[in-house]
Amino acid sequence: MKILRYRYRNRVEWGIWKDEGIQPVRGDLFGSLEEQGEVLSPSRVEYMSPLRPNKLIAIGRNYVDHAKEMGNAVPEEPMMFLVSPTAVIGSGEAIHLPNRIDSIEFEAELAVVIGEEGRNIPAGRASEHILGYTCGIDVSNRVLQKKDGQFTRAKSFDTFKPLGPMIETDMDSSDRWIRLKVNGEIRQDGRTSDMVHSVPALVEAISHVFPLERGDVILTGTPAGVGRLFPGDQVEMEIEGIGTLSHRVEG
Repeated sequence: MKILRYRYRNRVEWGIWKDEGIQPVRGDLFGSLEEQGEVLSPSRVEYMSPLRPNKLIAIGRNYVDHAKEMGNAVPEEPMMFLVSPTAVIGSGEAIHLPNRIDSIEFEAELAVVIGEEGRNIPAGRASEHILGYTCGIDVSNRVLQKKDGQFTRAKSFDTFKPLGPMIETDMDSSDRWIRLKVNGEIRQDGRTSDMVHSVPALVEAISHVFPLERGDVILTGTPAGVGRLFPGDQVEMEIEGIGTLSHRVEG
């Protein structure tokens, strides 16, 4: 099932993606959803981010080729850090570059949405705590990343964390292709099977540090091919079985 959040006639609603269009629903994202009203054409709605994360947890250097292109060693354990959930935007919204001449780069990532709270979760039971998966773009200010020696400021600017367009709740995420295009040119093309630390391993590692809660989102790292963004660029990012994020870059 694909769940999305959208704006229609100045109201923000939940919906389920169907072949014939968007079926409005009511209820709880983490509970039951009940269909209501007429099916809407996707062209009639404005996509929102599927949720505003409770915590936004990112993982660095989780693909060998990306670690190499950045000149970094592959960490033996997951390298986790937090970024501000206020950076999240939905598909179709603009990515705004700060008013400074820095190197702003894109990273295409599989995002994991947590559906059930847990501490010390074994990898073998990780799926019990996952609501589903969505697409994420981790926009990063490389100058500040190097200057600070940590990632929070560099990755938390407003609009730096596109998520969406929907949450896929019934998907095996272990071997899906991830692709990102800039102005129609493929810049990243990888597979989730190339992760150093799998999704279950990440859930286990994170939940042994702090509890995972409903609405938390884990950005699982990016494959090789990251590069700069410039005003006027059009970015499209897709994960097999989920959908496509589309964003214009503005200065």
